[in-house]
Amino acid sequence: MDELFYDAIDMLKEMISIPSISREENNVADRLETRLRSFGLSVERSGNNLWCIAPGYDNSKPTLLLNSHIDTVKAAQGWTFDPFSPTEEENRIYGLGSNDAGASVVSLTAAFRYLSNIPQAYNLILLLSCEEEVSGKNGIEAALTHLPKISAAIVGEPTGMHPAIAEKGLMVLDGEITGVSGHAARNEGINAIYRATEVIEKLRNLKLQKESAMLGPVKITVSQIEAGTQHNVVPDRCRIVIDVRSTDAYSNVETLELIRNAVPFEWCTLTPRSTRLNPSHIDKSHPIIERLKSLGKEPFGSPTLSDQALMPFQSLKLGPGDSARSHTSNEYIEKEEIRAAIQTYITLLNGLKLQ
Repeated sequence: MDELFYDAIDMLKEMISIPSISREENNVADRLETRLRSFGLSVERSGNNLWCIAPGYDNSKPTLLLNSHIDTVKAAQGWTFDPFSPTEEENRIYGLGSNDAGASVVSLTAAFRYLSNIPQAYNLILLLSCEEEVSGKNGIEAALTHLPKISAAIVGEPTGMHPAIAEKGLMVLDGEITGVSGHAARNEGINAIYRATEVIEKLRNLKLQKESAMLGPVKITVSQIEAGTQHNVVPDRCRIVIDVRSTDAYSNVETLELIRNAVPFEWCTLTPRSTRLNPSHIDKSHPIIERLKSLGKEPFGSPTLSDQALMPFQSLKLGPGDSARSHTSNEYIEKEEIRAAIQTYITLLNGLKLQ
């Protein structure tokens, strides 16, 4: 077990030292491919996505996916350490991507190495994917087309090793409200801004009938507004942007229909930029969740988006670290969090029966 831990720490330091901003992961993917092969693993690659299938794959068995992402956001302002130089202080490793999600990458890799040598009642696949931070189409969405059918997935994200069994989805809607232009000095035109206030008020007070047991209500927020050309012209067009955090109570398509029905104005259109980032969940009675609860791990619902949104099968988030450290200056991971994560993954998965 110590060897797995020390290899994981070295692997994390390598990841930190190679900038891997979303859509610029080629160099870190190259290094990780070399590292995985040095462990004796058989590696497949498409773009900057890497995956390994444990020996003895059997079509008659269910398949469990272990996934985390190799990309990072850009470094925030305020770093007092070099974000691309792994720095150790008081059992912490500082560096961009250390917490989100390098620690999960290396911990899941360590667990995969251990479990691959032990016959299991399920097939096991490790997928290290790219473009997660931008929900890019060349990331997990593309990688999954190369993999066999997946029964369930564990997604490595910083959750303090407690299972996030539901996750909010995301839709961004572009609203366009039309009116009739006129001179502001006269009683002319139909002001699109005034019409927009009706729409905004309806959205502000809209409460969909069903609520998620883990995630609560769908959250609808008008986050941008734009209108007008000059002070003396009644605006004939007003544009708004609406941030919708969907839940497992509805699919994104269902949520969109309910919102449109609540704003039934012929002079208002609501157009989604995408409906692909769906909410996700896994049953509380799933064998993975039952075993985690027996280990004292408390299920919860997560408001933050991950690659689960692009997984058409049951999944949960489970990884070392704290989501509050993600995307911040002086991001770090505790070394002992990695050691504990490796042990938890192995204890959770060794001998697990998915059916």
